[in-house]
Amino acid sequence: MTRNGQRLLLLIDDEPAQRRLVAALAARAGWRTIFATPGEQAIATLGTQDGMQLDAILLDHWADDDAAAELITELRARRPALPILVLTANGSVAAAVSAMRGGATDFLVKPLAPERLMAALEAAVAGDGAGELRPLTEKIPALLAFDEIVGSAPQFRAALAIAAKAARARVPVLIEGESGVGKEVVAEAVHAASPRSKKPMVTVNCGALPPNLVESELFGHEKGAFTGAFERKIGRFQDADGGTILLDEVGEMPLDAQVKLLRVLQSGEVHPIGARHARIVDVRVIAATNKKLLDEVEAGRFREDLYYRLNVVQVSIPPLRERTGDIPALTRHLLARIAKQPGLKPLGITDEALQLLSHYHWPGNVRQLQNALFRAAVLCEGAALTRADFPQIAAASSRVAAGPAGGLATSGGVTLFRPDGNMRQLDEIEADVIRLAIGHYRGRMTEVARRLGIGRSTLYRKLGELGIDNAA
Repeated sequence: MTRNGQRLLLLIDDEPAQRRLVAALAARAGWRTIFATPGEQAIATLGTQDGMQLDAILLDHWADDDAAAELITELRARRPALPILVLTANGSVAAAVSAMRGGATDFLVKPLAPERLMAALEAAVAGDGAGELRPLTEKIPALLAFDEIVGSAPQFRAALAIAAKAARARVPVLIEGESGVGKEVVAEAVHAASPRSKKPMVTVNCGALPPNLVESELFGHEKGAFTGAFERKIGRFQDADGGTILLDEVGEMPLDAQVKLLRVLQSGEVHPIGARHARIVDVRVIAATNKKLLDEVEAGRFREDLYYRLNVVQVSIPPLRERTGDIPALTRHLLARIAKQPGLKPLGITDEALQLLSHYHWPGNVRQLQNALFRAAVLCEGAALTRADFPQIAAASSRVAAGPAGGLATSGGVTLFRPDGNMRQLDEIEADVIRLAIGHYRGRMTEVARRLGIGRSTLYRKLGELGIDNAA
C-alpha cells in the first residue's frame, strides 16, 4: 500500500485499451495501477520503489500457456505472499486448474465486469479466499432436483418443502437468503419440478446490469430506438416465453424499471423500447435477493406493490452457519462434482479437515465452501484433503477463535471482559468489532464501512490507528 493509503496494483499486459479499462475500474475502488509488459519487465518491476509496495498483481493471460505459467511461477517465487490474479478470455475449468497450480490466487474471465474485479481485489488482499475462482466454480453444473439437494437441517428442509409445493403452480416465488446460500439452485429445482421444465429458464442478474440498460435487457428494443441501438434486440422476457425467468438480486433493480416489471406481471405484456405494439408473454417469475425486500420497501428503495406481486410464495434459505451439521455431507457432495472437472481427480477428506470446515463461519456460504474445496482439490497432491489443504480457512478460524488479546474473542461475538473480571479497553473492543466485520463481509471494505456506519476513509484511518492488518 502506498503512503497515501491507496492500494497498488501491477497490471501485466501489453494492450493499451485493456490497461486503460482495468486502471479505470480499479480506481473506482481506490486502487492505483502501474503497468508492465509480460516477461522480464514484469519481474524487474518487482524491484522498483512501487514494486516493493504492491498489494496485488493482475496478469492478462496471453496465448502461450507455458510462458504464462512460467511467469506466474517466477512471480510467486519472488513474492510468495503477493496475490496474483489471472485475467483470460478462456473460461474453462482446465485453464483455472493450470493457473492455480502455477501459483495464481484467483481467476477472472473476460469481458471483465467492474463488480467482479473489485470483489476479486478486495478478496485477494483480505486473504480469506472468499472470492476465489467464483466464475469457474459456478460453471460446475448445479441443476438438481429437490430430492438431490443436500441438507437435512429442519429450517432448510422446510424452505425446500415450500419451494417444492410452489413449483407446480404458476405463481411468482421470492427466494431470500444471503449471497452464496444456493438461491439459484433452489430456483432451478422449482423450474425443473414445474410443468414448464421443458421450456427454457432464463437468469438475469439485475445487480450486474447498468441502470440505463435494464429495460432494454429485460424487455428488448427496436432498431434505432435510442443512440447505439443498431439492431433489434429480443428481451429476456421474450426469451423465457413459456418457461421461467429468474430475476437474481431483484432488490438492485432501479425504481423506473420496477414500474415496468410490475406492468408485465399485471398484464403479461412486454413493450420493447421503440416498439409500436406490446407482445404477450407467458413467463413464470422467480425473484431472488440477498436483501430483506420488506426493509427495502420501508426505506423507499423498492415498490410495495411490486413486492407483494413477487412475494406470493416466499422461500427463505438459511445461511450455512445455521446448518453446520450439513457441512460434512455437503462437502462430500461438492467434492464428487468437482472431481468430474477436467484435470481433477476423486478425493477423500480427513475427519480433521471436516472438523475445520464445520467450525468455520462461512460468510460466503455454500458458494465459498465450493470455492475453497475447488482450490484445495486443484492443489492437493495426495488422495485426501487434509487440514493443511485449507490454510486460509485455518488462519481465519484461528483469528476469530484467538482474537488479538490471546483467546478473549469468540466466533459468536466480541468479549467485553478480561479473565480477571475487568473491562477490556475500548480500542481493543473496537479493533475486534472491525476485524469481525471484515471477516463477516469477506474483506469488502466498502460494505464493512457502510455496515459500521462510517466512511471508507475513516475505516482505513482506524485500521492504521488500531494496528489492524487489512487481511484481519
